[in-house]
Amino acid sequence: MLACPICSEPLNAVDNGVACPAGHRFDRARQGYLNLLPVQHKNSRDPGDNLAMVEARRDFLNAGHYAPVAKRLAELAAQYAPQRWLDIGCGEGYYTAQIAEALPNADGYALDISREAVKRACKRNPQLTWLIASMARIPLASGSCQFLASVFSPLDWEEAKRLLSPGGGLMKVGPTSGHLMELRERLYDEVREYTDDKHLALVPEGMTLQHSETLEFKLTLEKGQDRANLLAMTPHGWRASAERRAAVIEQVEPFEVTVSMRYDYFVLQ
Repeated sequence: MLACPICSEPLNAVDNGVACPAGHRFDRARQGYLNLLPVQHKNSRDPGDNLAMVEARRDFLNAGHYAPVAKRLAELAAQYAPQRWLDIGCGEGYYTAQIAEALPNADGYALDISREAVKRACKRNPQLTWLIASMARIPLASGSCQFLASVFSPLDWEEAKRLLSPGGGLMKVGPTSGHLMELRERLYDEVREYTDDKHLALVPEGMTLQHSETLEFKLTLEKGQDRANLLAMTPHGWRASAERRAAVIEQVEPFEVTVSMRYDYFVLQ
C-alpha cells in the first residue's frame, strides 16, 4: 500500500518504521505518524499550516461549530463502503476521525504536509495510518484506494486519479460562494465574487461527477475566542485589516454567519 517517496518501490514494515527494497528507511515518530516527505520535496523548512493556524482550527472544530459538515461527510462516506480510503490534506484530523468512525472496518490513511497538523491528528485515532507527505507526490500505490476525501484542501487531480481503483471515488468538500458571507461583508468594503464550480474544469478524463449536493446552516458565535479562531483558520486572518478583525472579535452581540458547503463526488470509470 505505502510507496517509497524517493523511488516509488513498496514500503514494508521494519522495526519501528518502514523501508523499501532499495534501502530507504523511514522511522515512525513517537506520536505514531510516518514522515514520508523527503527534504528535496519541501518548498520551505516547515511547509503547510503553522502551529497557530492548526490550534485555532482544532479548537474551533472541537467546539462543534462545523459538526453538521463532518456528519454529512461521514454519512456519504459510509454509503460507498470502501475497503481502503485516504484523506488528502487531513489537517489536524477532525474530519478524518469522523470518516473513520463511519468506516470502522476499512483501512484508513490520512496525510498532510504540515508536521504540526499531523502531530495533533494522530491523537484522534491511533488506528489510522497518519503521514506527513506531499499531495503532489502521495506515497501510496497506484489504484490502491476506493475512496478519497479532500476537505477544504488543495488537490492534485492527477494524483487523485492515480490512487483510485476503477469504480472508486473522490469526495471533494469546499465552500460555496455564500460561505461566511456575513463575515466577509464585515471585513471588506467590496466582497469579491467567486464561482464554486470552477474545480469542475480540472477533473481529469476518466473521472465523472456522480453526485453533488449543498449543505447550508446558520452558525451563531457568541464568544470572541470562537470568532478569533475562525479568522485564524481562514485566509481572512491575514487578508483583512487588523482593525476590522478586532471589531468582529470584540463585538458584544453574538455574531451570526452562514455556513455553506458543496459536496461533489467524482467516480473513476
